[in-house]
Amino acid sequence: MGIFSRMTDIINSNLNSLLDQAEDPEKMIRLIIQEMEDTLVEVRSSSAKVLADRKGAARRLEQVQAEAETWEEKAKLAISKGREDLARAALQEKHTIEDEVVAVEAELKATDEHIEQLNTEVAQLQQKLSDAKAKQKALMMRTKTVESRIKVKRQMHRDALDTAFQRFEHFERRMDTLESQLESMDVGRDVPPDLAAEINALAEDDRINDELSRLKSEVGGDKEA
Repeated sequence: MGIFSRMTDIINSNLNSLLDQAEDPEKMIRLIIQEMEDTLVEVRSSSAKVLADRKGAARRLEQVQAEAETWEEKAKLAISKGREDLARAALQEKHTIEDEVVAVEAELKATDEHIEQLNTEVAQLQQKLSDAKAKQKALMMRTKTVESRIKVKRQMHRDALDTAFQRFEHFERRMDTLESQLESMDVGRDVPPDLAAEINALAEDDRINDELSRLKSEVGGDKEA
């Protein structure tokens, strides 16, 4: 692909469309910028040669124009000397030179058009390059922003997890406290329930026996009277 063909393709390309289609927009825009910068280097090198060629063509035009005028002067001189044959030959040379003048003028015109087109395309490419660099800067800023947000999100999730563990540990401590309170309520109650009932029954028997003795004593006293 020629330099100017590639430059035209770059100028006509839609950066937004290219970035939308790219799997890695940041990498794509780096490649686009590199391509533009490489193209500009090649174009500047080619431009120097084109400008040098134009200067050479301009000098050649001046020379052939001067030669055409010289042959015309020679034709006039030949006519003044009565040498029409020489005048004809001089005019023939002049016409040959004038054909070359036309060719050189056409070459200069084409070169000037080429240079004008080149200047226009270089300016457009420079603008495209500026746009690409602006987009690269914007992408880098967006990338940093997204990375920062991801980091914050991860930190938030980690904090939420830490909070959950802290709540779980707090719950465990509460359960430990409740279990300790429950165990303290059973302290001193290690006597088997049946044994305690038997002892209580003995005490109840004693009370009943005392009551029975009292009643017997009272009943016996009444009979004697």
